[in-house]
Amino acid sequence: MPESSGEKTEKATPHKLREQRKEGNVMQSKDVVTAAFILLTFFILRLMAKFMYQTVSNSMTYWLSMAGGGMGGLKIDGMEPVPKLILEIGRAVLFTAGPILLASILIPVIVTGIQTKFIFSKKSIQFKLDKLNPFQGIKKMFSISSLFELAKSIAKLVILIAVVYGEIKDRVVDFARLMQMDVVSGMLYMAEAVFAICMKIAAVFVAVAAIDFLFQKYKWDKDMRMTKQEVKEEYKQMEGDPQIKSKRRQKQQQMAMSRMMQDVPQADVVIRNPTHFAVAIRYDENRDRAPVVVAKGADKVAFRIIEKAEENGVSVVENVPLARGLYKSVDIGREIPYDFYHAVAEVLAFVYDMKGKKPKGL
Repeated sequence: MPESSGEKTEKATPHKLREQRKEGNVMQSKDVVTAAFILLTFFILRLMAKFMYQTVSNSMTYWLSMAGGGMGGLKIDGMEPVPKLILEIGRAVLFTAGPILLASILIPVIVTGIQTKFIFSKKSIQFKLDKLNPFQGIKKMFSISSLFELAKSIAKLVILIAVVYGEIKDRVVDFARLMQMDVVSGMLYMAEAVFAICMKIAAVFVAVAAIDFLFQKYKWDKDMRMTKQEVKEEYKQMEGDPQIKSKRRQKQQQMAMSRMMQDVPQADVVIRNPTHFAVAIRYDENRDRAPVVVAKGADKVAFRIIEKAEENGVSVVENVPLARGLYKSVDIGREIPYDFYHAVAEVLAFVYDMKGKKPKGL
């Protein structure tokens, strides 16, 4: 059965992928960003938990002790108590919440950049009227991508509820014992419990992100596919129409042939193989260091060279091995190699002898 001309069966060409990147249309998974954000943020929080606790504890202890003793009109480190308090609170917030806030900004940017190879396109953020088309919105609502996103969201919600419920259920007995613990031990236990829940949640998001990445890769490859006609049109734009290129080459060959034929009358001799090759040799002692091939050809071109030579009184000599060797070894406009000097000199000497003159410099 013949393939439909509109069916996208061909992989995207490098040119199309480059153009899509310029448009800001690149493959990426938002769930990968979310998973990386949750996992790395929780990990940083775990690493800094002790430092954050000590910073807040020391700050509160210091200022509560100062408040209990009464500060009156005293200055602290040369500052009034209220500005000093505000400064210290700001410092505590900066050292505790600052790294988390910075990570929450950098992680999505870096992970998104890794997926998109840090491409930035103004076209992707330009306002487009078709985005306000309600029919396009309805169409997207019932697309495979939207249905996949819906199923993924429901699955994440169900799994997260199950994970949180299972973790709390396993620890419910320990939660009852918190009343018997001191404040520090109770807080540490709660922190461990919260972190364990968070890491399980992060594991769920990592699994979902892996599935989403594979789906987005599949969908991207499918959307980028091209029809055979699109590939042909792109090739024409990139390389030129093959028919035009063929005509151009044909025209160039005709021009080269014409120039070559114009040089045949300037030759001193045409050395031929009776049926296949013809090589026209020129030797001008005033400008040539060695004999030069001014024209050569095979088959029909060889016959045209011979005819042109005979029309203009250029001698034609039959020498099968020499004609074949010169044809294969020397390009048009080049001097003959040293290996051919003796054989060509003999031919030129024969021709000059017939015409009553002697070659010089050979």
